[in-house]
Amino acid sequence: MKYTIPKGTFDIVPQAQNEKERWKDSGLWQKIEELIRNTVSSYGFQEIRTPVFEQSSLFHRSVGEATDIISKEMYEFEDRGGRSICLRPEGTAPVMRAYVERAMHHHSPVSKLFYIGPMFRYERPQAGRFRQHHQFGAEAIGVASAEQDVEIIDLLYTVYSRIGLQNLSVQINSIGDHKSRKLYREALTSYLKPHLNSLSEDSQRRLEQNPLRILDSKNPSDKEILTGAPSILDFLGPESKDRFELVKTRLTQLGIPFTVVPSLVRGLDYYNETVFEIVSGELGAQNSIGGGGRYDGLIKTLGGPDLPAVGFGTGLERILQTALGQNVAFTPTPGPIVFFIPLGVNALTHCVSLLHQLREENLHVEMDYSGRKLGKVMSYADNINSQYVAVVGDQEIANNSIELKHMKSGEKTAFSLEGFSEQIKKLAKG
Repeated sequence: MKYTIPKGTFDIVPQAQNEKERWKDSGLWQKIEELIRNTVSSYGFQEIRTPVFEQSSLFHRSVGEATDIISKEMYEFEDRGGRSICLRPEGTAPVMRAYVERAMHHHSPVSKLFYIGPMFRYERPQAGRFRQHHQFGAEAIGVASAEQDVEIIDLLYTVYSRIGLQNLSVQINSIGDHKSRKLYREALTSYLKPHLNSLSEDSQRRLEQNPLRILDSKNPSDKEILTGAPSILDFLGPESKDRFELVKTRLTQLGIPFTVVPSLVRGLDYYNETVFEIVSGELGAQNSIGGGGRYDGLIKTLGGPDLPAVGFGTGLERILQTALGQNVAFTPTPGPIVFFIPLGVNALTHCVSLLHQLREENLHVEMDYSGRKLGKVMSYADNINSQYVAVVGDQEIANNSIELKHMKSGEKTAFSLEGFSEQIKKLAKG
């Protein structure tokens, strides 16, 4: 029997097989993750890791029954103990569950957390969308100010910019507080009811459950109907209006370009006040790379204190596909400083000890154990980007000297085995 990978998933492997699959190269993933970790650290965010499966009720409670995630996309099952379990479809609810369960508010009035990990949604695979995707997210808990919203937007925008993404567009909106949304929901429902039979099946269902979700519809007929819909910005209360104006002022102050999109609501029910997305044209119709917003009240809903919070999520797959689509240059993954090719048992014995000694100095060195023909081993050393190659035989051992060949220039230099580690260290430092 031949085993194949499940639909909507993919392997991340060293040295992707072709240019089309280059975004699956593990070396690129490591570079992106390292850049993310360095950037979030400079913003004061600390890592949190939660299980890949949780109680299903966590997401039913937080995400909203009317969302596509709950109604269509969750990998939900009953475990052997009869408990309803699901693979996590998004990252915010698990972080909030951990925050409440660990009573993290007792340790610090402000928590700034980030995560990187796989999420699972049963949806139709397409560009940038997979049934297992990897998400980087950040959550700032405990601060209600507009400046905290802006820092979250700035963090995501900075990550994209440092990766090298271009033509980024920040789209922002305010969906106001509970009172604002209640008034707007009534106005939007009144506008849409005469169009009920023309709406898509999903939007007809949403009209009763959560009409604001219709604004997120990708159905062409729905989008045409919505062109004449009232704007939520006309229903914001004074505090929400002032807050949104301050968000725009601070973004302008930081030089972050943005567009106000009144139809932007995001796909999850827990959002309020500021919402945002950052988009790029590289992914076709599904052009959002990442986004988020404020979700004051979610922690209280999950049994915790009534604390303000704001965050975002972004797919690593989309980041990489966008970067490669824009021809962002990634430096090649460094290979070994020296690749040893022993000729014969005596040379192999000496090289084994030498290899261990160099690795004790935290130097990246490798050796051929296969005994293949020299030409093939040299090709392999070149393929893994080795800087130098050392062919070691009985003569080199007798002379207490090893000749290193620089793979790019072809230049050869002899090094004494005495103090060899220190000489290789100097080569490594360039």
